[in-house]
Amino acid sequence: MTNSFLNPFNPRSVASTEFMPKVRSREQLIRDAPWQVRSSGKCVPQLVTEHAEASGESLAIVDDTRIMTYRQMHNRACELARHLRLHGVGPDVVVGLCIERSPAMVVGALGILMAGGAYLPMDPAYPKERLTWMLEDAQPKLLVTRENHSRILPDRLCKQLHLDNRGKVEGEARNSRLAAPSTITPDQLAYVIYTSGSTGTPKGVEITHGSLLNLVQWHQKAFELKLADRATQLASPGFDAAVWEIWPYLTMGASIFLPENSLRSDPEGLRDWLLRQRINISFVPTPMAERMISLPWPARTPLRIMLTGGDKLHRYPPSTLPFILVNNYGPTEYTVVTTSGIVSPVDHPSACPAIGRPISNTQIYILNEDLHQVPIGEPGEIYIGGVGLARGYRNQSHLTDQRFVSIPLGGEQPDRVYRTGDRARWLPDGQIEYLGRVDEQIKVRGFRIEPNEITAVLDACSSLEASVVVARPSETGESILTAYVVIREDDPVTASTLRDLLLSKLPEYMVPSVFVRMQSLPVTPNGKVDRAALPEPDATNILRDAASPPPSTPVEKEVAAMVASLLEMESVARDDNFFLLGGHSLLGTQLIARIREKFSVEFNIAALFDHPTVAEIAAEIDRIDHPAVTPRGR
Repeated sequence: MTNSFLNPFNPRSVASTEFMPKVRSREQLIRDAPWQVRSSGKCVPQLVTEHAEASGESLAIVDDTRIMTYRQMHNRACELARHLRLHGVGPDVVVGLCIERSPAMVVGALGILMAGGAYLPMDPAYPKERLTWMLEDAQPKLLVTRENHSRILPDRLCKQLHLDNRGKVEGEARNSRLAAPSTITPDQLAYVIYTSGSTGTPKGVEITHGSLLNLVQWHQKAFELKLADRATQLASPGFDAAVWEIWPYLTMGASIFLPENSLRSDPEGLRDWLLRQRINISFVPTPMAERMISLPWPARTPLRIMLTGGDKLHRYPPSTLPFILVNNYGPTEYTVVTTSGIVSPVDHPSACPAIGRPISNTQIYILNEDLHQVPIGEPGEIYIGGVGLARGYRNQSHLTDQRFVSIPLGGEQPDRVYRTGDRARWLPDGQIEYLGRVDEQIKVRGFRIEPNEITAVLDACSSLEASVVVARPSETGESILTAYVVIREDDPVTASTLRDLLLSKLPEYMVPSVFVRMQSLPVTPNGKVDRAALPEPDATNILRDAASPPPSTPVEKEVAAMVASLLEMESVARDDNFFLLGGHSLLGTQLIARIREKFSVEFNIAALFDHPTVAEIAAEIDRIDHPAVTPRGR
C-alpha cells in the first residue's frame, strides 16, 4: 500500500477494514494520514463565484418556499458585498449575521465573505440578552439581519442592515464604485462562532479561510462529491455544523436543501423527506441519527452517506442499512471536524463506535498529564494540531493562551495545539475511541455546553441557595441535562419559573430538561460538589409546577402511562408538563408514535409543544375529529 491510502469513505474501496497499514507505533499514528489535501490558493467566495459563472442556472439552495439558482444567489451576495464594502467591511472585519436558517442566511454569509469580511452567525431564536452579549464581545462593524428581528437586537452597538430591504441594498450598491475584493488570502478571518464558556460566558472562536478551505477540500475528496449531489442543511445558525453543511457543496456546484423546522426533530418525517427530495448526503446530529438508522429504509435509496457527530454515538448501524454511516468528531476550535470514520455493522459490540481517524492536514496527539504520548490502548487527553486550528478566542487572549498551547512533540520547534479536554485512546487499527471529558464540559443533543454558564444564571436567582448542572444518561443512551437545585426555605419557586428564567438568558438547548430539588448538594472531602453522589431523578425529587391531581379520564390515564414509561417514572399527574419532567423533541416523537398507535389520531410535534401536559394532550386527542377517540380494545 502506498502513502496515498484508499479513500475510506468510498464503499467500493472498503470491502474490508484494511485501508490503513497495521499500526506499529503511536508515532506512526501521528505521522500517517489517509492523504493530504493541497490548497488551490482560492478561498470559499472565489470558488462559489466560479460555479455561479460557469453554471448559473443550476440549483444552489432549495427550501419549502423558494428555489434559488447559483446566479440568483451570487447576484444577491454581490449586491450585499458591495454595500458592505461601502461601509468599510474588508479583511478581518467582523459582520454580525442574525438570520434564521434559510436561503437568506446563506446569501448573507456569502455576501460578507465576498466583501472580504468575516461573518458572525447569530441565531435569532437566542434570548436578547445573549445576542446583546455576543455583539458587545465581538464588536462587529455591521449587523446583517431581517427587519422583524431588529426589535430583539440593540441598535446602539452597531449599524443594522436589513437584508429584506433589498431596494436600499441595491441602490447603495449600484451607486458604489467599490467592488468586492478579487483576492482573499488563507490567513484572513472567515467566521467567528460562539460556543459555551467555562467562565459563565460564551467565547467566540475565530476561524480563518485557510482552516475553512481545508475542511471543504477534505470533505469533497473524502465523500467523492459530485455536481449533481443534493445535500441538506439542518443545523441552526449558531451551531458550527452549519458551516460544514454549506460550504463544501456550494464551492463545487452541488445543491443544498433545507427541510422545514418540524422535520428536524421527526425521524420518520425526515426520512420520508430525504427520500422525496432524493438527497444523496446528509448531516444528522447524533441522537437523531441513532433513531434514523433504526428505521426501515427502502433497499434502493438515493441517500449515499449519513454523516453524524456532535455527541457520543452509542449505536452501530444494522447490516441492512442501504447507506454508509460516518461518525465525526471535532471541537469548534478545529473548524468543525477533526476525525472521521465509517461505522460498520457489529453484531456484538464491546464498546461504542470509534470516532475515526484524523482528517487531512491534521495531527492528533493523545497525551498524559506530563504531556507525554500514551501507549496505544491507554487513555489520555486529545491535543489537536494542523491547518484547521483556530486563531483563538476573540478578545480573550488569556483564555486563548490557556487552551492553544505550544508544546514540544518531537520536532525542532514546539507545535501549537489545542487542548480539548476530551479523553480518548488509540485503537490498534489506527482509529480513536472517545472516552468522555477530562473537565466538566458536557455534550447534550449535539451541543457542547459548559455547565458553569447555566449555573451562573441559576445562582443569580434569589429563590435558590445553590445549584449544579450535569448530563445524566437515559436507558436509550441519550444525555439528559439535569439541574440539581437547593431552594430557599418556604420559597414557592417552580420548575416553570426556573425554566422561564433560563430561557430569558440562554438558548433552549442549554435549559435543563429536569430540575431536581435537593436539601443540600453533596460534597467531596475537599469541598467540591460530589457529582457521583447526586441522586437519580424520580417522582419523589423532581421539581414540578404545583401539586396536581392524578389523571381521571381513561384517555388521561393512558397518556400518563405513556409519559411515565418514556420518562422512566413511576407515575405522572394530570397537570405534569412532558418537557418539564425531562421530555424533549426526540422523546416527543416516540410519545406521538404511541399516541397515534393507541388512539388512531394524527397527533404531531407542534401539538405536543402547544399542549404539553397530560390533561392538555388528552383534551387535544378528544378534540380531534376522528372515529376512534378512545383507546382501542377498551
